Amino acid sequence: MRIDAYRTLGRSGLRVSPLTLGAMLFEDPERGCDRATAFEILDRYVEVGGNAIDTANIYSAGRSEESLGAFLAGRPGLRDRLVISTKFTGNLFPGDPNSGGAGRKALTQQLEASLRRLGTDYIDLYWLHGHDPHTPLEETMSALDDAVRAGKVRHVGFSDVPGWAIARAGTLAELRGWAPIVALQPEYSLLARSAESEILGVARELRLGVTPWSPLAAGVLSGRYTRDGGAPEGSGRAGSRATQARLSEPTFQVLDTLAEIAARQDTTVAAVALAWVLQQPLITSPIIGTRTVAHLDSALPALAVTFTPEELATLDRLTTPTLAFPYPHLTGMVQLQQAGATVNGVTSKVFSTSS
Repeated sequence: MRIDAYRTLGRSGLRVSPLTLGAMLFEDPERGCDRATAFEILDRYVEVGGNAIDTANIYSAGRSEESLGAFLAGRPGLRDRLVISTKFTGNLFPGDPNSGGAGRKALTQQLEASLRRLGTDYIDLYWLHGHDPHTPLEETMSALDDAVRAGKVRHVGFSDVPGWAIARAGTLAELRGWAPIVALQPEYSLLARSAESEILGVARELRLGVTPWSPLAAGVLSGRYTRDGGAPEGSGRAGSRATQARLSEPTFQVLDTLAEIAARQDTTVAAVALAWVLQQPLITSPIIGTRTVAHLDSALPALAVTFTPEELATLDRLTTPTLAFPYPHLTGMVQLQQAGATVNGVTSKVFSTSS
């Protein structure tokens, strides 16, 4: 199966594959793969039509970027065919407060270091990797605009940033004519839907692409886990506290439903879980983190999965998040506003206003 039905990323003209290859595990000695295996994964991804690769300056302490750079160096002409994204704010020099964060000095240093490790003179998509509470957003957005104007960055994205900061930074860029934010990168899966409150709301309002990470909830939705035995040997993060905390009865009810859908379509639980993310409104290209070619190949069938309205309703009922104020309160307010009418497909009740 191929993944070359490309999608434009937010309000940009950048075309990306429906599945982005995450390089976080490249050359990670504890959880990931060695360089030779990383090259095999990259070759396979390109072979099936993939063009978007995501990494960060701090992944494997810079070795992920170096691995990707070595891959590109050995394949002349491929660099310009790919959409390479990396992230900044992570500090690789303990004790030096100006080597991390989103200030102009730190950003400039991190960008130059990433360019060297990647062996390229430009980055297609440069992500702010988490909110920096010590740096004004004006400084970060101005420095990113300078990087775009210098030709070292093509587009700007925000990863793991609060909704209010995304909205303010996007508005600043629009008002001052700076390079806009074109995409967001939140955690999002059937087991992590809190982004539906602020993050996806900002994406809708500002017309931003969304490339979520951990669409299989750190492997919990991979189909490896069962009520009676956890996960088989060699399943990576099976023993982590975060994973174990998610292995509750409600999660297994979700896994049961995914297994039923997978059986009807002769596919895997992982493919169905990934397909759910892929088919949600606003989602452009989920990031799939892999450490073997087999892991990559297991994700490809997600593009062929279909859902009935009943299946989607069941998955939604099992995983609907409890959102923070004011979202629960707003449901009642909309009903009061509409007075029983149906507006844009939303039907409201009629409340008595008598005393």
